[in-house]
Amino acid sequence: MIYDLNALGIEALNPMQEEMLDGVRKHDSLVLLSPTGSGKTLGYMLPVVEAMQPASVPTVLVLVPSRELAIQTQGVATRLCRETKAYACYGGRPAMDEHRAMRSLSPQMVIGTPGRVLDHLQKCNFDSSQIDTLVIDEFDKSLELGFRQQMADILALLPSVRKRILLSATDSPEIPSFVGAGRVHRMDYLADTDADYADRISQYLLRSPEKDKLETLGRLLCSLGSTPSIVFLNYREAVDRVYQFLHKAGFCVSAFHGAMEQKDRERALFRFQSGCANVLVSTDLAARGLDIADVQNIIHYHLPMNSEAYIHRNGRTARWDRQGASYLILGPEETLDKLDCLTDMVEMEVPSTYNVPSSRWETLYIGRGKKDKVNKVDIVGFLSKTGGLSREQLGMVTVFPQWSFAAVERTCVPSLMARIKGQKIKGQKTIIEPIRR
Repeated sequence: MIYDLNALGIEALNPMQEEMLDGVRKHDSLVLLSPTGSGKTLGYMLPVVEAMQPASVPTVLVLVPSRELAIQTQGVATRLCRETKAYACYGGRPAMDEHRAMRSLSPQMVIGTPGRVLDHLQKCNFDSSQIDTLVIDEFDKSLELGFRQQMADILALLPSVRKRILLSATDSPEIPSFVGAGRVHRMDYLADTDADYADRISQYLLRSPEKDKLETLGRLLCSLGSTPSIVFLNYREAVDRVYQFLHKAGFCVSAFHGAMEQKDRERALFRFQSGCANVLVSTDLAARGLDIADVQNIIHYHLPMNSEAYIHRNGRTARWDRQGASYLILGPEETLDKLDCLTDMVEMEVPSTYNVPSSRWETLYIGRGKKDKVNKVDIVGFLSKTGGLSREQLGMVTVFPQWSFAAVERTCVPSLMARIKGQKIKGQKTIIEPIRR
C-alpha cells in the first residue's frame, strides 16, 4: 500500500524511522529501543502499512498497554494510508459492539490492549489465522505482571506469525520464549537519551516547605501561566484530591486515571488537547503512548517510582525536536536516591503571587457521533451557520462513536447556546451543553 506522510504533517523521516523502514523490510524479528517522543509509532507503521495487501481478514495485530495508545495508533494508521482498514479494541466499552463493528469493517489491522484482544480471540470474534505480523508496543509495560499471561495466551492463538516487531522507550528485559522471536535484530537509540534531555528539556527542582505540596504546586502553575502542563501523581485518589484543589482554586484542569469511565477519560484528554484545560492531573497512565502536541511542562508532584518512570513522564514534553521543561517538587522528608538519571537539574523558587491563569476555550458536549452519521464537517457547519461562530471562535472538534466534543471561545458560549437552542444537527435533536470540568 502507498502511504502519505503529508497526511500526518510530516515532511521527512528522522534517522530512526529511516533505519526502521529498512530494518522491518529485512528482518523477521526486530526490537526497537528509542526515547519517548521520537516517533516510534510512525517508525514501525510505515513498513507495516507498506507491506500490507488488500484482505478481508486481519493480517496485522498490534498490542498496546492502554486504550488511549490503541486509539492514537489507529489514527496514525488510517491517516497514513486511507486504504488501511484498522480497528482499535479496548476495555471500557461492550465487547459485543466491537465484534459487530469488526464484522462490518473487516479490518486488515487490529490494534488493542492484551485483555480485550484475548477476549475476542477466545470467542473467535475475528479470524486470526492470517495474522502474519505482530507488533508489541511499549514492550516493557506489556510484559509486566497482569499482562504476561495474557500475552502468552494471545501468541498461542496466532498460528501464522512470521514477523515480530517489539518497541520500548526503556531497555527491555530478556524477550520471553513465548514471543517466539528467534534471532532478533536490535536497534538501540537510547544511548543519546541523556544528551537529548540536556538539549531539549530544562529540569528544575522545587522544595516544598510542607509535606502537603498543594500550595507549592499552585504557585508553580501560576508562574507557568496558561502553558500546557501535566502533573503526575502515583495514586488515583491523589489525582482526585489534587484535581479538586486546583478546580476550586479556579484553574482550568482535567483529571485522568484508569478508574475513570471511558467517556470521562475521553473528555479529559479532549479538554487538555484542545486548550480548554491547560492542566492535566494524572497517574502514570498518561506517561506512555499519549502523543499530545505542545505539552510544555511536566510536573512531578509525587516522585517517580524509578528512573524509567521519570523518563517516560518527561517524554510527554519536548516531543520530536520541541523544547520542554520538567519540574520535580520535593517534600521536606523526600530524597532523590531512586533517581539516578537526574542531570543538569536547577534548584528554583516560585513567586508567592497567586494569579490563576485562565483559558480561552470552553468544551461543548454534543450528544451525537459517528453512529448517528454525524461527522466533523456536520458539527463545524452547524456551529458556524446556525451558531454564528467565526473560524477563529471555533477550535478543536473531535467526533466519537456516540458523542462529540467541540472547543468554543469562552466568551461566545452564552450567545451560541441561545442561537442553537432547539435546533437540530443533520435533522436530529440532541443534547448540546458546555462542560466546565
